[in-house]
Amino acid sequence: MQPDSQIAVVTGSSSGIGRATALELARAGYGIVLHAHQNLAGLHDTAHQIAAINAGVRPQTNPNHKSSALCITADISCARACRDFVDCAFAWRGPIAVWVNNAGADVLTGSARELPFESRLQRLIDTDLLGTIRLSRLAAARMVQELRTSNGPPLPLPTLINMSWDQAALGMEGEAGQLFCTTKSAVAAFSTALAMSTPGLRVNCIAPGWIKTQWGQSTANGPWSHRATAESLLNRWGSPEDVAHTIRWL
Repeated sequence: MQPDSQIAVVTGSSSGIGRATALELARAGYGIVLHAHQNLAGLHDTAHQIAAINAGVRPQTNPNHKSSALCITADISCARACRDFVDCAFAWRGPIAVWVNNAGADVLTGSARELPFESRLQRLIDTDLLGTIRLSRLAAARMVQELRTSNGPPLPLPTLINMSWDQAALGMEGEAGQLFCTTKSAVAAFSTALAMSTPGLRVNCIAPGWIKTQWGQSTANGPWSHRATAESLLNRWGSPEDVAHTIRWL
């Protein structure tokens, strides 16, 4: 594909899996709609790296290159913010071919890990579950409508990808297991129902395992790290790029 020939939206793209996915899709030629809630520095850095990909140079050698990316900040736990976010994304440059719901609340690092269990669970429900459901329903309706009303050459079926967790179907001990098994299994079930409800849209749900995002980096030498490598068929942590390659394939 030529750059900007199709648009991909990646939520939570200021770091981790979201950033890796945005960069991977930029390399594939997509124009990218980036999203963050509060991490503006990370959002800017992702956009800067996409500019470098499109320019074929390192960022510092051409700092004035205009990125083929639109940056949007939104709190997806808020219904109105979700509607405004979708409106902005679809108003940018035409049909959206890919929508990746990757954004999620961090309840394992920083001050959030000290919150009571129910407060952390509510954050995950509001962001990871309800945010994903709202954005999926809004984006799915628009993507299918664009496909039906296109006057140009036939468009490929658009795809929507949600993020679950590999332990959600199996269960895991501890409060983290209770938190994420509850919310991520619901995301997976919703994704299946959405796929069955939306002809003209390919809906998939990825369930990553032990991925070295911010939490994984903070436990790099502890017992969780040993468990991550022991339970991996490749005997190593997964990387955000591993997930990004899967998303590109889908």
